[in-house]
Amino acid sequence: MTDQNPTEQFRLFVAVPIPDPVRDKMRAVQLELHSLAPHSAVRWTKSEQFHLTLRFLGDVPSRRVEDLRESVRAACAGAPALSLRARGVGFFPNARSPRVVWVGINDGKDYLADLQRKIESVVQPFTEESSGEHFAGHVTLGRFKHVNRFRINELKAYVEAMKDRVFGEWTAREIEIIRSELSATGPRYTPLATLRLGMEIAPP
Repeated sequence: MTDQNPTEQFRLFVAVPIPDPVRDKMRAVQLELHSLAPHSAVRWTKSEQFHLTLRFLGDVPSRRVEDLRESVRAACAGAPALSLRARGVGFFPNARSPRVVWVGINDGKDYLADLQRKIESVVQPFTEESSGEHFAGHVTLGRFKHVNRFRINELKAYVEAMKDRVFGEWTAREIEIIRSELSATGPRYTPLATLRLGMEIAPP
């Protein structure tokens, strides 16, 4: 990164990529939900931008990206690969006042949560963004711009029926540091680093 303008800021986050077969199933259900939501009520995430965020950092000086990468690499070196499952659709914070509709991601153990805590710790010197609420693994399908409770009753009922729907399972062996560039047509994501998790999958 030495050729970067030292005053330039990169908007960054750390995430687990989603494999194409799982992404395709998420996209299919997103299209189903799209048909039930009021027009323009939800800003839908592009399927190529589906990811499992471990930590949003916000603006980081470009000159510090190399140090950030090394810090995250160290955290990954002691973490096992993750056996992940995409399951269920729901709302944040709840169905009464939804702001986000999501697909849940979990590993049935504590490895994902442990990795998130390690990432949380090592990125602290690089971000002024608060850590937010308790970590809950998910992929954002869409964000509500405004909510008419009566008009989204059908959507809420459909989501409730999919609370146990499985979208796929996979082994995640790497995470990414991703740059988000905002534009009028939505954010553009560019991976700046791909970091491999250092340990083999722990036995069940």
